[in-house]
Amino acid sequence: MDLGTAQQVLVVILSIVLAISLILSIIIGILVIRLVASVRQLVQKAEKAVDTAEAVSEAIKHVAGPIGMARAARTIFNIVSKHNK
Repeated sequence: MDLGTAQQVLVVILSIVLAISLILSIIIGILVIRLVASVRQLVQKAEKAVDTAEAVSEAIKHVAGPIGMARAARTIFNIVSKHNK
């Protein structure tokens, strides 16, 4: 094998390696884009769940105050009514 043939073989081998790495890079890029889209959807769902949980906790906080006062008033009423008997 002379130098020209060795160079041609080397060029063919390097071209094949370059083509394979380019194809793999494209495939990995597509998979990363899909993964990022899936993560973005998951984050949006998590944000909705957190917003819902915050709304529920706010509603409970607003309702718990009057309910707590009603329970306290009932307890006081029960104590006074037992004491009067």
